[in-house]
This record gives sequence, C-alpha cells and structure tokens, in this order.
Amino acid sequence: MSPKIQKVRKAVFPVGGLGTRFLPATKALPKEMFPIIDKPLIQFVVEEALAAGLEELIFVTGRGKDSIENHFDIAFELERTLQDRGKLHVLEEVRACSLEPGCATYMRQQEPRGLGHAVWCARHLVRDEPFAVLLADDLILGGRAPAISELLDLYYQEGSHVVSVMEVPKEQVSRYGILEIEERRGLVCSAQSITEKPQPEETSSRTAVIGRYILSPKIFPFLGRQILGSNGEIQLTDALAATLQEGTPLRGVYSSGRRFDCGLREGMVQATLFCALQEPTLEPSVQEILREWEQEMQEKTA
Repeated sequence: MSPKIQKVRKAVFPVGGLGTRFLPATKALPKEMFPIIDKPLIQFVVEEALAAGLEELIFVTGRGKDSIENHFDIAFELERTLQDRGKLHVLEEVRACSLEPGCATYMRQQEPRGLGHAVWCARHLVRDEPFAVLLADDLILGGRAPAISELLDLYYQEGSHVVSVMEVPKEQVSRYGILEIEERRGLVCSAQSITEKPQPEETSSRTAVIGRYILSPKIFPFLGRQILGSNGEIQLTDALAATLQEGTPLRGVYSSGRRFDCGLREGMVQATLFCALQEPTLEPSVQEILREWEQEMQEKTA
C-alpha cells in the first residue's frame, strides 16, 4: 500500500429500503433478514467485510429494522438456554453472530430516497476517510477472495474509486449502473463514464455495477446536492459520474465470485439452491427433489 493512500477501515451497509418486491413478507420482516438456508442476507455481507479486515460497521437503517440490530447483539436468554441444554454447536454459531462492542453503529435513514441518500446519511460517521459500501441484496459467493477484498487490493494500488462489475445481458442493462469502458486489462477496467439504468438502445456497454464499492469521502459533496435521478431517487451512480468528470478515476473489478441478485425473488431461490447444494447435509435430499421434479416435468411433456 502506498504511504499516501489511507487505510479503509469503515464499511457502510444501506439497509433502510422498504423491500416492496417481497411484500407481504417485508411488512414485518426486513428483507436483509431473509435467510439463505439458516443465515440472513445481512450476515453474509457483514462476514465478508470483517474477513476483508474492515473494522467499523455503519448500518443505515429505517423504521422496522430493529431485528438487524438484535441479530448482531448478544441474546443472553437464548445462549443460556442452549448452554443448559447442551447444544454447544448451535451456541457457538449464535455467539459468532454477535459483533464486538463498539464496532457497529446504527443510524436511521428517515425516508427511503435512494442508495445515494443512504450513503450520504453516513457522512458524519465516515468523516474524511475512504470507506466501503456493501449491499446485502447482492450475494457474491465462491470467489478467490471476499468480493470487497478484490476492490481493496486495487484501491491500495491506485487510491481511486473502485466498484465491482459484471457483464449482464443487453436486455438487463436498464436495471443497473452501467460503465462505458475506456480500457480493460484482465479483470480491471477504467471507466470513461457511468450511467444509472440506461435503456438498452442508449448504450453499447454491458458492464454493470454490482453491490460493492470503495469510495473516497469526495463523494459526499456531490451526494449533498440532493439531485434526484432515476426513479426520482438520489443515485450513488450520479455522484460517481460527477466525481469522474471532475478528475477522480473510477475503476471496475470483474468479480471472481458468483453473484445472486437477492433483491429479486428468483435470485433468492437461486441463492438458496446454490447454498443447499454446497451443504453436505442438504445436498443429497435437494438433488433427489430436483431429480423427481425433472422426471415429473418429462412425464407431463411426454
């Protein structure tokens, strides 16, 4: 790491959204607490951040999100019951969810006004340090390293804004922030521009930003302008575009992991099946179910 490049210590988790795609379930349960088998989405990204060496966790929450804070707290009564019943393995897993005192801060985003607004809400906690942003919706598994670590490696070489990217089908570009690529070397690309949710006919690029970012605090003045973008929300992509125009480089790293869009129902199903097939105690029964379904489908179409 260059001595001029400041260490990234803080991670921001924007978890204040309404989760409307999953209603009625999200009426009472935060989307970030939806489980993949037996682990909630938010725990996956918290574990990823900690594995990458990030030290301070900032959760930007909203009304009805108290269960996120409770999940990472000590559950004394539960732990005592598990201890008394001799369920030590389960006790160990429950204790592993608890965060060390002082490493997590929870703050409210009073109204859901977009990802850019959620990140801006964390400005007084981030202060003048570079920071990571991790979206629980984007579950990235099986890479050569934690997804955010791949960005940190490049950040420590260059000190630029860095985002995780992947190629998406042409018809899906309107779902993402899209990079127009100036240059690509291996798994790293340099952005000429970035646009939030362009229509397929508006871009030739299919390089989409997925939910991992390393950002400079230079982003906050642009977010502070509170300019509404796509969907009438304050978009992080628009602030990245503005900093790029003013000379802050933007790099993309093609993720080596498998990404599941758990903001969509089909993504949650895919992630659950993927994880079940990696779990030795579940894989045989899941394979059997899949074989039975395939046979039933073949019989119906015969």
